[in-house]
Amino acid sequence: MTDTTSLPLFLLSVVAISLTGAMMPGPVTAVTIAKGSRRREAGALVAVGHGLIEIPLIVLIYLGLARFLTLPEVKIGVGLAGGLALIWMAVSTFRNRPSLFGEQKELAHTSVVAGLTTTAANPYFFVWWATVGAALLVSASNFGLTGVAAMGVTHWLCDLVWLLIISWAVFKSKALWTPKVSRWVFGVCSAILAGFGVWFIYSGISLVLDTFGT
Repeated sequence: MTDTTSLPLFLLSVVAISLTGAMMPGPVTAVTIAKGSRRREAGALVAVGHGLIEIPLIVLIYLGLARFLTLPEVKIGVGLAGGLALIWMAVSTFRNRPSLFGEQKELAHTSVVAGLTTTAANPYFFVWWATVGAALLVSASNFGLTGVAAMGVTHWLCDLVWLLIISWAVFKSKALWTPKVSRWVFGVCSAILAGFGVWFIYSGISLVLDTFGT
């Protein structure tokens, strides 16, 4: 019989590990800043898009998908396709940057799509779940399906809270920013997205050479 008295302590460790990962700058953070400049709740919407990839992935890993995610072919495919997707998003963000905050209204679905795209485009997101995330799921399984579900929800809530804090802070501070600062922020976000895109493509090509090179 599983001792469930330690489940709360386990979930506290999930919070600590999840927040450490969520707070690392990356494509999802960059797109949250860009979207947050137009909509205070954009972070929550980005988290929804993120969850549309993450929650089904948790289920699949629990069912034994972790090994598949570590295959070189999978990492190569995600890296190359994801890199191109991020570069496209970077160009789109840069072209549509406003000269003033509030100049363009942000539609809810675009934030959700942005969260989904930046998550799906990140090969290291899948590697994290195939390693660290899989280890957490093994521990969670000691508490049965309840533990697995609690672990998944807790992890996603950490992403939700952190991304919402980012978008709220950006939206609240926008009144203090000049048009020049506004354009600069969007330019930096675009550069971050493009930088990760290039890095993902480079990593994918390097993995091709290492795996299939002579």
